[in-house]
Amino acid sequence: MQPPVHLAVGYLCYAAYARWRWDRPPVSGPAVAAVVGAALPDLVDKPLWLLGAAPVGRTVAHSLPVAVPLAAAGWLLARRAGRPAVGVAFAVGVLSHLAADVPWHLLAGASAELGFLLWPVTSTPAYTGTKPLGSVASVAVTTLWLEAVILVAGLAVWWRDGAPGLRGGASESEERVR
Repeated sequence: MQPPVHLAVGYLCYAAYARWRWDRPPVSGPAVAAVVGAALPDLVDKPLWLLGAAPVGRTVAHSLPVAVPLAAAGWLLARRAGRPAVGVAFAVGVLSHLAADVPWHLLAGASAELGFLLWPVTSTPAYTGTKPLGSVASVAVTTLWLEAVILVAGLAVWWRDGAPGLRGGASESEERVR
């Protein structure tokens, strides 16, 4: 999945959680934490790969043995700081990144590429990139098409929610007062 789409997925997942938990869209602090968490695996692994320190762009931070403790640590630190919603949002962002990388491989029959989930226990074969999913009216449909839909949906929901994190929407402390 392309990095900007992970940001949309992280936001969408946390926005769904906020609506379920509090019956409202996310406030700014947690919204930003969800997006940062969703970006983190690529911010760690892509530079390692580009510098030649990792064989592929999905190793350390894309691995469940690293991502789960990272998400838990973020949640715990935010909870201790009195910002539990920020911790939940960060954890949702990190874990949504890994979850969003899985379906494309399964849909395209490339499940061997899922080795990154248990790295270093399992090997990490080279990522083959955009996956063909079929065709509609003689037009090839790839994972990029679906990613474009997800990105647009994420941006639309974020905009409808008042662009939290950008427009200076309600802070978490302001929300507690309401």
